[in-house]
Amino acid sequence: MSTTELIREMPQGSGTEPAPGMARVVQPGEVDLTHGVILYLDDITVSFDGFKALNRLSLAIGVGELRCIIGPNGAGKTTMMDVITGKTRPDSGKAFFGQTLDLTRLREPEIAHAGIGRKFQKPTVFEQHTVFENLELAMKTDKRVRKSLFFRLDDAARDKITDTLKLIRLDTVADRPAGLLSHGQKQWLEIGMLLMQEPKLLLLDEPVAGMTDDETMRTAELFVSLAGKHSLMVVEHDMAFVEKLGGKVTVLHEGSVLAEGDLATVQADQRVIEVYLGR
Repeated sequence: MSTTELIREMPQGSGTEPAPGMARVVQPGEVDLTHGVILYLDDITVSFDGFKALNRLSLAIGVGELRCIIGPNGAGKTTMMDVITGKTRPDSGKAFFGQTLDLTRLREPEIAHAGIGRKFQKPTVFEQHTVFENLELAMKTDKRVRKSLFFRLDDAARDKITDTLKLIRLDTVADRPAGLLSHGQKQWLEIGMLLMQEPKLLLLDEPVAGMTDDETMRTAELFVSLAGKHSLMVVEHDMAFVEKLGGKVTVLHEGSVLAEGDLATVQADQRVIEVYLGR
């Protein structure tokens, strides 16, 4: 079923949609995944001073899927993620998180609260705090002032941090200030901080840029282990890393989908060779 067909099947006037001009903030677990698709983009167009950064872009990401997005610079990869996270409003088109949550009508904090986490290329961590404290600060809790002042880690929260430390392979440096970590370790820590927010969909922008070969391999293993528990959209230029991840690859060019399929299929596509791989 195509993305457009999936969008058309979404219920209209069901009472689950927000009233005109109102953004609906969902509670955890409320995202409707009836069709097994967590993200729908349908005919999304974004223009900047007459230049179409996205040109009728349509794609769908399945629940638990690990999708790689590749394409030349200027293909629209960053703008696409900006639309998904509410940073940029499309000129036209639809963007749905699950069955009914219209991303074009929500603000950035509301989208993050609904379960979409984004990691930029450059890691951002609290360098003066320890690795453990970074994960504690990122934990999904009530952030109102009074609640924050009196917050204390209980056994469940401590166990969650411990499990995340093991998952991102930083359990042996939990007490080290984050500023003393290697570049790759900082990337893993930021991924761990995102996971503490319990996202359903992770957007990861060139996560292995600047990593050593060993760190890149470990990151691939981490992402593969996360698939199924989370949905992941990975924007990357490193074809060796994309190959390690496996799964479906979407190639963007001039703001639209140029090709989709497994890596071998898109690498053999003459259009992809001409506009991207052949450069």
